[in-house]
Amino acid sequence: MSLRKFAAPLIVLALVTGCAREGSIAEGGITAVRSACPVVGVPAGTGDITLFDPATSRDASAIDVTAVLTNVNSTCVEAGDQIVTDVTFDVFARRRDTGAARDVTLPYFITVVRGGQSVIAKRVGQVTVHFDAGQQRASAQGTASSSVSRAAATLPEDVRKRLTERRRAGDAEAAVDPLSDPSVRQAVLSATFEAMVGFQLTEDQLRYNATR
Repeated sequence: MSLRKFAAPLIVLALVTGCAREGSIAEGGITAVRSACPVVGVPAGTGDITLFDPATSRDASAIDVTAVLTNVNSTCVEAGDQIVTDVTFDVFARRRDTGAARDVTLPYFITVVRGGQSVIAKRVGQVTVHFDAGQQRASAQGTASSSVSRAAATLPEDVRKRLTERRRAGDAEAAVDPLSDPSVRQAVLSATFEAMVGFQLTEDQLRYNATR
């Protein structure tokens, strides 16, 4: 997962909900609302899974079951010392042999990533897709949750002041993005979290997804 860039010229971060609408033009710059809730997504290469029969084959004719993880949604509760994010997602699967009824259990994970690159927590679960007899396609819904310390997701007061101070046209400071300061940029990264959901793949499955 690549490190995201948070800097943009002359952006004022409204760090308190309700200060302004996201994207609105405010005196001194453009207002962007920063939430303590983690961004939720699917890491590249983990949104689909392929099962083979026999397991050691990688021929197209040996593909047994394929599945995709999609429609990821989340709700975030910011009250209290822990910021809790509940995630739901759909799994759509397809099988080769449409004979008897069958259950296929697929592993998935949720990780909490800090600063765009450091995994600080991980949990693995399972979702089971049921195929009725004669049915080629089936689906199921999975759930996951994560929690982040509010203190860790809160910017230090001095950094908040740097980001939200009013800048007037013509002032020397108006032309300087506060995120160009390495210490400010690092503080924002350290207080930024992501909740990533995907299939728990083996090394062979990851390699297959990357090279097919």
